[in-house]
Parts: sequence; C-alpha cells; structure tokens
Amino acid sequence: METAASQPTKRPVISATGLYTPAESISNEELVEAFNAYVARHNAEHADAIEAGEMEPLQPSSVEFIEKASGIRSRHVINKAPIIDPAVMEPRHADRDDEELSLMAEIGVAACREALERAGRSPNDVDAVLCAASNMQRPYPAMAIEIQQALGVEGFGFDMNVACSSATFGIQTAADYIRAGNARSVLVVSPEITSGHLNWRDRDSHFIFGDVATAVLVEDAAIAPPQHWEILGTRLKTVFSNNIRNNFGFLNRAAPETQGTADKLFVQEGRKVFKEVVPMVAQMIVDEAERLAIDPRALRRMWLHQANAGMNRLIAHKVLGHEASEDESPTVLDTYGNTSSAGSIIAFHLHSENLEMGDTGLICSFGAGYSAGTVFVKKVG
Repeated sequence: METAASQPTKRPVISATGLYTPAESISNEELVEAFNAYVARHNAEHADAIEAGEMEPLQPSSVEFIEKASGIRSRHVINKAPIIDPAVMEPRHADRDDEELSLMAEIGVAACREALERAGRSPNDVDAVLCAASNMQRPYPAMAIEIQQALGVEGFGFDMNVACSSATFGIQTAADYIRAGNARSVLVVSPEITSGHLNWRDRDSHFIFGDVATAVLVEDAAIAPPQHWEILGTRLKTVFSNNIRNNFGFLNRAAPETQGTADKLFVQEGRKVFKEVVPMVAQMIVDEAERLAIDPRALRRMWLHQANAGMNRLIAHKVLGHEASEDESPTVLDTYGNTSSAGSIIAFHLHSENLEMGDTGLICSFGAGYSAGTVFVKKVG
C-alpha cells in the first residue's frame, strides 16, 4: 500500500497559455483627436466661468505627451466607437439577458480554449477554473463558475481580485492546489475589460488601459505535455496604499447627480506609485531569486507587468545589473496598453517560444494594493 510519504512529489508547471485580443484598437492619434475635441467643447461651454477665474480650463493632450509618459502607442478595446465620440467618451455595451453568456465570460472562454488547444487538453481534463482579474462584471454568481459552465469543466471555480497582480496570485494559488494534490489541472483566466473603469476624460490617465483576456493552464508535471515551463518558485507581497484606487461598488454608489464621475473610476498618484513600487518589486525579485539559488543577473528573460515603460526599464536594470534589451525584457505595452493583470501573461504568451530548454525566466506583476507577484519558471522539453 502506497503511503502519503511514498507518493511522488507533485510539481506544478505551466503547460500552455491562451490569449484573446479584441478586434478593435484605438491609436494615440485617434484618442488625442477625440480628447481634444472634448476639451474644446468643455472650455467653450464654460468660457464665462473660465474667464472669471472660477474654473480652470482643461488642457489638450498630444501623442508626444502620451508616449513620453507611458510608452503606449495604441490599445485594444471591445467597443471603440463610443469611446472616441467626444460626446460620450466611455464604452457602451448592450445589456445581455441573464441566460446569455456575459461579456467577461465570453472573452475568458476564448482565451481558455486557446490554452487548452495548445496543451492538447479538453475541458474534461481540467479540475478547477480561477478567474483572476482586476474588475469583475458582477459580484455573483462568480465569473469563474460561469466560465467553468461554458467550457464544460467539472470541479470548482472562484473569482479572485488582487488588481494588476491577480494573474500571478492566481498562478501561485493553482500551483499550491497541484502541490497539495487537490487538483491536477487548473485554468487561471484573466479577462480584463479595463476600459469600463477608466475616466476617458482625464488627460493624465485616459490613455492607460486596454481590453484583453489571457489564460494560463497550470498542471502537475506528470501529465503535462513534453514542452512546458516548470514553476521553480513563487512569491507574493502586499502593502496597503491608496495611490492606486477604484471606488466603484454597490456600497460606494454615487448620488444620482454625480453618477459616472471620476470618484468611482480608476485614479492614481503616478509619481508616488513609480517611486514606491519600483524598489519594492526589484528587491522582491532579487530576494526570491536568491532564495531559489538563481542568479537574478542570469535570468534569460523577464516578462514584466505592462504598466509603464519607464518602470519596467528601471526594475529590469536593478535586477539584471544593466539596461535590459528588448530580448531580455520584451514589451507589449506599446500595442496593448496596460491590460492590468493580463499584461505579463501577454508578454509571456507572445515572447517565450524561442527560449531554449533549461532557460530560466520570470513572470512578474505589480499594481494596486500595493500588490506584487513573482513566478520563476524554467523551460522543459
């Protein structure tokens, strides 16, 4: 009889990833044209108050300002037309009946199906679905359970929200299930419809976010496909901060006369975030690498959270000891924008195939909370 002590050690690996990219995108040129038209309209409507000194005029934006501030050149969105309409400037999605698949579940399912196909798996092979994302479409039923139902997965599912670090927190949670023997195959899906939580009328932030969905299939190495990524170790960290905040929620509803105001949307103190998060994340990476007996300077590739090009350059430099090349720290920020928890997974999905067996890399995310997660991986097969 096999005892618990004699059972083989279960090792979690990443078997495959999936990506859903909306068909529509908004370039910086389109965004600036719409925003500046809104600014001109606003300033004209309030000309008397502005002239009297009772109100500050809104300032126009520029492509150069956006690219210098963020490194972003375009972003994908699910519904483009209303966002770039100066009279609307927010996404508008048709209501769906409760019996229809919700929008967030729809794009999550698409990403999951690609991950399953790439791993040669069927939904029957999956034990659990974790929906790890910044902003859930509703409090309940859980988005994960709806995605589970749509895929035809037995077992269980639940939602988790750790803002931009949700995917890496989800990967560690899935890996822990594998190690404990509570599951052999877990889907971590991150459908990020961030456009609905962005103030498209705010010059300092309206260019930041884009929509997307990713999926990561985490499995026991014993059943994984020959080519996979061994999870060498994970580390999570949270430190409370109000410097990135979103007050939307049923307990924080705005009064009728202030519905839709910036108070209930994404806000941040960007300079404070930069100053506080960069050293925290860089040190966390170095400490965890040393704990795992990995030389951080020898990491073959870093798939960092895609929030800001400057933050990524500085974090990579602190870890690697030199200015990182595009090969060492690839970016998708320029074409996808900040996709919250999905960003580092997009980078991994699109820029991992050319690594050699035995190469080590790092998936890392960080954001509101503050929260940060690291997943060190090694290519196998």
